Amino acid sequence: MSECATQTLTTPSAAALGTRMRALRHRMSMTLQQVSEASGVSVGYISQVERGNATPTLGTLNQIAQALEVDTGYFVRTPCAVDSLTRGGARPKFSVPGSPIEYEQIGAERAGHELTSFVINVPPGYASEVVHHIGEEIIYILEGEISQMVGEREYLMGVGDSLHYLGTTPHCWSNKTDKPARILWVGRMQYGKSSEIAAIETIQIDPPHDMLPLRG
Repeated sequence: MSECATQTLTTPSAAALGTRMRALRHRMSMTLQQVSEASGVSVGYISQVERGNATPTLGTLNQIAQALEVDTGYFVRTPCAVDSLTRGGARPKFSVPGSPIEYEQIGAERAGHELTSFVINVPPGYASEVVHHIGEEIIYILEGEISQMVGEREYLMGVGDSLHYLGTTPHCWSNKTDKPARILWVGRMQYGKSSEIAAIETIQIDPPHDMLPLRG
C-alpha cells in the first residue's frame, strides 16, 4: 500500500468511504455489476457500502479496491512496516472507515510476499459480512471468544483455538459475547482479477472437515 503511517490513525466515516468509492467507480465508467464481477463481492453489498449502509472488513475492501485498480490505501491509510520486526507495545494500528474493528499490522509488505498478517481487535457484538475468495486463511484466538462460520458449520472458538480453511468456502465471523476479542489472522490479501475470482464459482466446495469440536 502506498501511504504509510507510524501511529494509530483517525479514519473518516463509512459514508465518506462510500462516497469516495462511488466517485472512483464513476470516473472509471464501471457499473456495479462490473465491479462485482471483478471483485467477487455481490452487487447488493457494494451498493450498501457506497451508500454508507455497510462497512466492509479489510479483506473485502481489498477485493473491491483491486477491482477498481487502486491500492487499498486509496480508501484507508495503513501503516507500513519498515522492517520485519514489530513491537507489541508500539505496533502501528489502523481501521477501515466507519468500522469498530482495529487492526494491528504485524506483517511486512514487501515485493514477492503473498501472505499478510494482522492482529484483529474485535469489540463485543461485532459481526462481519459473508465473503468468499481465492486463497486460504488461518485464525488463532488470542483473547475472548469468536464464532466462525465456514460453509454451514459454526465453530465456537476460545483462547488458543485455531482454524485453517479455504477462502473459496463462504465464511464470516462474529463476537457474540459482551467482552472484546483479539484474533491473529494470516492469509492472502492479493487476489487475482475477474478471471481468477470467477473461477471460484466452478470450484467444487467440499464440506468443511471437523477440524474443531463445537463448544457447548
